[in-house]
Amino acid sequence: MNEDIRGREAECTELLQGLIRNACVNDGSVTSGGEIRSTDLLRTYLEGPGIDIETYEAAPGRNSLVARIEGTDPDAPTLLLMGHTDVVPVNPEHWTHDPFGGELIDGEVWGRGAVDMLNLTASMAVATKRLARSGFAPRGTLIYLAVADEEAFGDYGAAHLMTHERDAVLADYVITESGGIPLPSPSGLKLPVIVGEKGVFNMRLTVQGTAGHGSQPYRTDNALVTAAEVVRRIDAFEPATQIHEIWKRFIGSMGYPDEITQPLLSVDALDTMLGELPIGMGRQFHACTHNTYAPTMMQAGTKINVIPDQVSLEIDIRTLPGQGVDDVMAELRLALGDLADRVEFHPGVYDASSASPIDTPLWDTLSRVTQRWYPGSETVPFLTVGATDSRFFRREGRTAYGFGLFSQNMSFEDYGAMFHGDDERIDTESLGLSTELWEVVAGDLLTARD
Repeated sequence: MNEDIRGREAECTELLQGLIRNACVNDGSVTSGGEIRSTDLLRTYLEGPGIDIETYEAAPGRNSLVARIEGTDPDAPTLLLMGHTDVVPVNPEHWTHDPFGGELIDGEVWGRGAVDMLNLTASMAVATKRLARSGFAPRGTLIYLAVADEEAFGDYGAAHLMTHERDAVLADYVITESGGIPLPSPSGLKLPVIVGEKGVFNMRLTVQGTAGHGSQPYRTDNALVTAAEVVRRIDAFEPATQIHEIWKRFIGSMGYPDEITQPLLSVDALDTMLGELPIGMGRQFHACTHNTYAPTMMQAGTKINVIPDQVSLEIDIRTLPGQGVDDVMAELRLALGDLADRVEFHPGVYDASSASPIDTPLWDTLSRVTQRWYPGSETVPFLTVGATDSRFFRREGRTAYGFGLFSQNMSFEDYGAMFHGDDERIDTESLGLSTELWEVVAGDLLTARD
C-alpha cells in the first residue's frame, strides 16, 4: 500500500470514529439527533483555505453543514456530495462491541452508522478537504453536505434546506447512499448505482372492540385479538409481483444464465426463484419487485385486567414506481378481507417513488472512473428499497444517485444485513476507496470541458 492510500484510510478512519462516537441517534422526535455535535466536528476538520463553510439550524441542535469549493465557470455543472450525520437507535445488548465506541478491530471500524452512512459522510469530507489542500480549481462547483434528520423524514435536514436554503445546496448532480457494493456475476463484476428508490407510505390502523373485565374473556369483543388477526393477515399477504423498468435493466445487466434470468423477469415465476436465493438477496429482490407491508408497532390496552377496546397499529409501507395511494388501499383491503370493515385507516406521510435517468454525464463519469479500481467492471442501475434524501433533489429535476466504492471484503449479503442491524462495521480499505473515488469523480465531472 502506498503512502497516499494509507493516508486516506487513516484520515477517514479517524473522522469516522469521531462521527460514530458523537452518537447522533435520531428516534424521529425533534429533540433527538443532536447533529450539531457532528457539524461542529466536521467544521473543525474542514476549516482551511479553499473551502467556504456554513451551518444551518432547522431546530435546536438539528444542524446541517455545507462546504463549498467554488467553480470558475458559473455555467459548468455542479456536484453535491451528500452524507447524513444522524443514525438510527440501537440495542447495545445485541452487539459484540460498543455500538458507539468506534473501535478499530482487525481492519474494521465498528459502530452504529459505520455502514449507514457515516462511512460515506466521512469519506466525502476527507475527499473535499484533500481537494482543497491540493489547490483544486474546478470549472464547476463542488458542494459537500453533511445533513441532519435523514433517518426520519428530513424535516430538519434536506427538506428544510431545500425550502429555506435552496441556493446553498441545489446542484445539477447529487451523490449519496447506498450503491457500489461489488457484485460478482457470470459476466464480470457489477457495481450497482442507486438510480431510484421506493416510495414511503406510513399508515396507522385502529381496531375497535368492547371493554370488559379480564377475568371473563369468554365471547368478548377483544380488540387485541382482532388486531392480532389483522397483523397475521398483513404478514401473510402476497402483493402482486411487478417487473418495472429499473428491475429489467438491472437483471438484464447481470449476465445470469437464462434459467435464472427468465424467472427473475417473470411475474409468475419470480416468487419461486426468490425462495432459492440467499436470504439477504431474496429479501432485497422481493422488495425490489413488490409493494411491501410491514407491521412494526402496536399500542393496546390500559390495564392488565381490562379487555382492550381499541388497538393502534403502525404499518411501514414501501411502494414501487408507478404505485400510489389508491393502489396501496386496494392491496390493504385485499389483504384484510372481511376484516377491512373492522379497521379504521389513518394515512400518514406519503412520499412517492422517485428515479433518475442513466443517460447523464454523472453516469458516464462513474462508469469511466471505476475502471481505475475494478477494471472490466460495469455500473448497473438498481432500486433501493429504503428512502434517502435523493427524493428532495429528484423532485427538482436534478440527477441523484446512490453510490460509493467498497472493497470485495464487503458482500451484498453483509451490507444489507448491517443496514439498521447489529454489529455494523466497515473495513478501512473501503474507506480509502470511497475517499479516492470522490476525488477522481470531482476531477472528471467538474473540470471536463464540453
